[in-house]
Amino acid sequence: MSQQVAQVDTLFLHEANGNYLVVVTRDGDRVLRGVLELTETSAGPRPGKFRVKRGSSEEPRSPDQFVELARRAKRIRISEQTSREGRREVREMLDGYQLEALVVRTCRYCASTGRYSPITEDTAVRTNGEFICPDCAIRELERELSFAGGLTGAAQERLEELLFDVQDLDRITNLLQGELDPDLTKFDEIGATVDDVDPVPVSDLDLHPKLRALTEDRFDELLPVQSLSVRNGLFEGRDQLVVSATATGKTLVGELAGLDRALQGEGKLLFLVPLVALANQKYDDFRDRYGHLVDVTIRVGASRINDDGERFDPGADVIVGTYEGVDHALRTGRDLGDVGTVVIDEVHTLKEDERGHRLDGMISRLKHYCEVRARGRSEYDGAQWIYLSATVGNPEWLAARLNATLIEFEERPVPIERHVTFADGREKPRIINRLVRREFDRKSSKGYRGQTIVFTNSRRRCHEISRKLDYDAAPYHAGLDYRRRKKVERLFGDQELAAVVTTAALAAGVDFPASQVVFDSLAMGIEWLSVQEFSQMLGRAGRPDYHDRGVVYMLVEPDCSYHNSMEMTEDEVAFKLLKGEMEDVSTVYDESAAAEETLANVVVAGKKAKRLNDRMLGEIPTTHAVGKLLEWRFIDGFEPTPLGRAVTRHFLAPDDAFRILDGIRNGLDPYDIVAEMELAEDDL
Repeated sequence: MSQQVAQVDTLFLHEANGNYLVVVTRDGDRVLRGVLELTETSAGPRPGKFRVKRGSSEEPRSPDQFVELARRAKRIRISEQTSREGRREVREMLDGYQLEALVVRTCRYCASTGRYSPITEDTAVRTNGEFICPDCAIRELERELSFAGGLTGAAQERLEELLFDVQDLDRITNLLQGELDPDLTKFDEIGATVDDVDPVPVSDLDLHPKLRALTEDRFDELLPVQSLSVRNGLFEGRDQLVVSATATGKTLVGELAGLDRALQGEGKLLFLVPLVALANQKYDDFRDRYGHLVDVTIRVGASRINDDGERFDPGADVIVGTYEGVDHALRTGRDLGDVGTVVIDEVHTLKEDERGHRLDGMISRLKHYCEVRARGRSEYDGAQWIYLSATVGNPEWLAARLNATLIEFEERPVPIERHVTFADGREKPRIINRLVRREFDRKSSKGYRGQTIVFTNSRRRCHEISRKLDYDAAPYHAGLDYRRRKKVERLFGDQELAAVVTTAALAAGVDFPASQVVFDSLAMGIEWLSVQEFSQMLGRAGRPDYHDRGVVYMLVEPDCSYHNSMEMTEDEVAFKLLKGEMEDVSTVYDESAAAEETLANVVVAGKKAKRLNDRMLGEIPTTHAVGKLLEWRFIDGFEPTPLGRAVTRHFLAPDDAFRILDGIRNGLDPYDIVAEMELAEDDL
């Protein structure tokens, strides 16, 4: 004892169960823990019993040993959690030995387990009306996280940062229960930025008189990205890759160039998008705005199933279509007439696993069609190509590969707040309801109510969430018929809906003027969103003509995944998306994709298929692909067989074609063949 006593730095007393816990430290480490009982004497309170704790046992010691410890201590401290009567009693006892003590704020959790942890205003963390040290706060947070299902390192690190920022454990644990404390949920804010670009007056444009008059009625001068495009050769026929955020006006770049050439008799406009919903919306927009100037038609995936010509007019001045709809026309030898301008919207689709190679192939086939059409005809010099995207990770490389001038404009018209909160799947509709109500009850300085797009990962979930919202809302997905989708778009545009609940795959590019985007899920089907997809979707929040700011909420379910093939959990994905860099746009070919596109190129271009392959974005091993097509009897030389034509006409991957053939040979009913294909897809 004497050696320990000689090295005492601090003696700490904390009231517990009517007695006093004694902790003695040296160089910050505990060297003794004991319990002191005071007894009342004629001279005042004095040490009555003193027991030293050794593990779970206690060793009685002389009360004088406590006095000796106190006299040897450099400092004596009394816990702030000790009652007022307890402090008086201890001080009277110490006064009897001419010793002084200070009352200090300490961690009660530590004190109750025999540790001395002084805390200051800068380090104290509030919980249940008292203060604890940072270490205990972290341990308590980890305990709460275990109840919530556990979080990954990035998510836990985020919560710990918030804990030390606000120094309030209860606010953090409430966040795990779905509370929407904006100071805690806010991850960051992407500020509005304005690039200094001199606008081009519409009156200066050398447009067809009818188009210029119509454009001048809409606005006096072009927006910055449009002005940059004009100054970089838009009306001189240069191919362009235009990369700019949502709502900055890049779509008009393609419209003006294409309509001007169409009205000048220099070929029709093809405006191509990845989804039927987008094509329908753009078709209606063109018809309403330009229908008195030009004939507008639509060519979508349904056209190839029911190609009766009632909707599709290949002689129209403007063809709005899906990639697949126009590619089907090429694969089946349809005459599209002279094409003056091709606008490829959402060109970042090139990087997608399933659709990327088909867009890559379609671009090459359409360029071949235009070249063949122009050959030997002096009055037609081919098409101008304009590629549009809000998000591209490698714009310089992509522009070079597409032989296009890069028009990159980084302005964001309104700031966007990005928020993260945690909730399980059952709690998410309740939180979404609160967010939708709060947003719809606000009006911007421009007089518009706040409206919400809720992205989720299944059609069933769209209906489930929309039914649980107090304010008027509607599901919106590819399973709805055209009229119902148009009704939802109209009601939303008229501010009669507070929210639409939609699948990520469908509405990433649909023109809903929303001020708020809520992610019920960070998955698209059974695949996690990419950084590019996430950026594209959150960009739907906030329009400069409607709103003062955009708001994005990610509702993250800890330790959640939606399919056993998903390697990460939702909380891991959340912070990857928030902190990640945009993925590069490129197209990667496996054997199946290489064979499919090579077959389509043989059908369209015969012996020139290799030339079409060579100028595609991705690298195709043409010799190997041709060898496989010969082996499978899809081609004979450089001519497609009837089987090959059928395969390419219906956009079949080789494996799907073989499954259908096997089903037919085995006498299966067509419905059974489809079921077999669905099962095979599920297995994959």
